[in-house]
Amino acid sequence: MCKKINSKEELLNLYNNVKDILEFRKVESESTEKYHISVCGGTGCSSSNSLEILEKLKYWAKECGVENKVEISITGCFGFCERGPIVKIFPDHTFYTKVKPEDAERIIKEHILNHKVIEDLIYKKENGETTAKQDNINFYKKQHRIALRNCGLIDPEVIVETIAAKGYQALAKCLYEMTPEQIIQEVMDSGLRGRGGAGFPTGQKWKFARASVSEKKYIICNADEGDPGAFMDRSILEGDPHSVLEAMAIAGYAIGANEGEIYIRAEYPLAVHRLQIAIQQATELGLLGDHILGTDFSFNINIKYGAGAFVCGEETALIHSIEGCRGEPTIKPPFPAVKGLFEKPTNVNNVETWANIPVIILDGGKKFAEIGTEKSKGTKVFALAGKINNVGLVEVPMGTTLREIIYDIGGGIKNGKKFKAVQTGGPSGGCLTEKDLDTPIDYDNLVAKGSMMGSGGMIVLDEDDCMVNIAKFYLEFTVEESCGKCTPCRIGNKRMLEILNKITDGRGTKEDLDKLNELAHFIKDCSLCALGQSAPNPVLSTMAGFYDEYLAHVEEKRCPAGSCKNLLNYKIIIPNCLGCGMCARNCPVDAIHKTDKFGKNPRLNAYQIDPAKCIKCGTCMSKCPAKPKAIER
Repeated sequence: MCKKINSKEELLNLYNNVKDILEFRKVESESTEKYHISVCGGTGCSSSNSLEILEKLKYWAKECGVENKVEISITGCFGFCERGPIVKIFPDHTFYTKVKPEDAERIIKEHILNHKVIEDLIYKKENGETTAKQDNINFYKKQHRIALRNCGLIDPEVIVETIAAKGYQALAKCLYEMTPEQIIQEVMDSGLRGRGGAGFPTGQKWKFARASVSEKKYIICNADEGDPGAFMDRSILEGDPHSVLEAMAIAGYAIGANEGEIYIRAEYPLAVHRLQIAIQQATELGLLGDHILGTDFSFNINIKYGAGAFVCGEETALIHSIEGCRGEPTIKPPFPAVKGLFEKPTNVNNVETWANIPVIILDGGKKFAEIGTEKSKGTKVFALAGKINNVGLVEVPMGTTLREIIYDIGGGIKNGKKFKAVQTGGPSGGCLTEKDLDTPIDYDNLVAKGSMMGSGGMIVLDEDDCMVNIAKFYLEFTVEESCGKCTPCRIGNKRMLEILNKITDGRGTKEDLDKLNELAHFIKDCSLCALGQSAPNPVLSTMAGFYDEYLAHVEEKRCPAGSCKNLLNYKIIIPNCLGCGMCARNCPVDAIHKTDKFGKNPRLNAYQIDPAKCIKCGTCMSKCPAKPKAIER
């Protein structure tokens, strides 16, 4: 650890002394004099043994006598989760995917010692070509990384690497060169809107908090990322925690606060661990705490653990939880900027919003505003998941179309299936259909289409997904996560879920669809907070885009996607049956028996399914060896 930094000049001197650390990794070279190996240390790759890979690389480097020639460290999420664990080697920028612990020996002996690229570990393109370079992979070509700029580049547990990436220079600039009003104006000029879902202008929020008169103010980082399938904020905290700490200190100086709280789910242990390390290191270096960089400004940051309540992503519920109270929302106004934590003016932003701030301060708000659309500036990070070939984190300029994300970056639909819909905005969002694929993504366009940006979850659905069932899945989530404070959300969503269960069980009627639509609009209009107000969105958007599926469920008692179990029937096509008995032997409830008829094999009796006994598990269909299958669903 370096000695405490007491001025802007000392910070810049340290930067000049250590910047070569990252210059070495940024400039591609074929030099073989020295190597650096970065191993993805995000949650996804860590769960696939990347930390074991790290230790084995260090072991083999020592065994082969090259420990002085190669540096080996963890880094944050590269984003390409589908191909993890990922190992990247500098300065030749070789990008290895799906690395296993047993590959560590080969990487050291073949790549480091013999300067040979390991062909079976590099990425294979859709057309069969291979590439050893990250920038040549389609997944990365259309991305523009701002919030994720240091993820996959620096070691998040070594503050010197953050400083080499210009960390805390934006804070120094604010403290030494800018007034609070100038900082807020810079953020307003950037056009940055809150990345937590609502999209409220960030600079405007800071301006309100600045204008509130109080002897005590607070800054809060909302890291309570709870949308199903979303992992953007967690990955930023795991890969670049100092960007958030620096931004919170900048906001503290701008609005007149000297204390910050990071509200994070206790179920994100890796993010918590790296935040703890980052806060400790920044405090020891004089970048947080008392008299930051030798000035009169002091700012301390605490970590508060959430228990996983989705409603605590709403800022007033989050504030109550920090206070030790039940996490329930309250009516606004007053807004937190006037009366927030412990009834003091409070500014709340989410992780991704904070991660953009240092770049805006260093490069200027107007330069940031050059990216994106007229009303939605900058970039947005999405967690691309579901029936997509390239699952992972994607950061693209606002205005990028859904088609570009799903097909150019995401690599299209898995197993050659047909695209059906994409769910954006999590439980608060909606489903967009094929006709929406060329929609430029920004806050206003998504709302106009019946969905929303949300925190950035993007789940792709294919032809095998039942849209009624998808709506039911999200409604089950919101019913479970409702705080119960207001009747429309507590009771109304429960009634909607009961209707959806009735429909997917084959007991629904046309009148149920009318009730569902009426109830959804009532809940949107009357609920207390955004959770209840947006809970009907998945229902309304699927009814708007896939009403024919709802009708098939209630009028024909049929699920077109073959997904709703209670509407399924399995039947053996006797002319195709081989009479082999594989279906009968694997049936868990003995619902299949021989008939007196013959199928393809005239010497063996065909089989049939007893619908009264069948539990519709699908085992028979998966075990049938006939081509084409002798069992239809």
